[in-house]
Amino acid sequence: MSFRLPPYHWWRTFFYLIPAITVYTVVLGTLSIGSSLFEHSGRFAHWCARTWSRLILVTTGVRVEVSGLERLDRERAYVFVANHQSIYDIPIVFWSLPYQIRIIAKASLGRFPFLGWHLSRTGHILVDRRHPNRAAIFGRASRLMREGLSLIVFPEGTRSRDGRVAPFKGGSFYLALEAGLPVVPIAIVGSRHVMSKGRLATSPGRVKLIVHEPIDTTGLSGNPRAARAFAARVREIVAPAAESDVAAPAA
Repeated sequence: MSFRLPPYHWWRTFFYLIPAITVYTVVLGTLSIGSSLFEHSGRFAHWCARTWSRLILVTTGVRVEVSGLERLDRERAYVFVANHQSIYDIPIVFWSLPYQIRIIAKASLGRFPFLGWHLSRTGHILVDRRHPNRAAIFGRASRLMREGLSLIVFPEGTRSRDGRVAPFKGGSFYLALEAGLPVVPIAIVGSRHVMSKGRLATSPGRVKLIVHEPIDTTGLSGNPRAARAFAARVREIVAPAAESDVAAPAA
């Protein structure tokens, strides 16, 4: 099944979409950052992030079909684990999952005006992958989970250009295994057609987000070898659905 629709003309992207997205980012980013001075839980900031996500999806003609939410307990916190095809994956996840979510992402995102400031000030975890402070990351993430907040990680470490799912990095699962937190595999299908890596223009389209059964990690070891094995196990769940719109190689 194809998820791609005809692209917008370039003039629509540059003269309508980019100005509109800039306005959403500045207005909601300012509200979010301002709220962090008074409301330290980040819940209002998360409302800003979800509203920003919804506006971007509607403005750019992206429809998200979500399945599998019935597998989750709305009263629990989870570590969501997703494949990564596009920068659009962030608004897709934030709008589609009805949870208070904080993202674990690379530190370079913190340099983006408004978006980075929002992430830095509202409880999200930005990690310097060259010099990760695992103790600090574990401490902050554990504190968020105790407050009933869920986390989202993209364990490939970068976006896929062709839709194929790269190996999942074991370090992304260290926290969940050490703390015995339930892990929820998520497959995002077709987001690269909306905005692929290295491309500024967007295309309207339909994206699927598939929520798989949560995995109980109670009693599992968080040592590096076990984390790598667990990462491979989660990838085996995510990859078939995530790659379902990838053309098979020619014989």
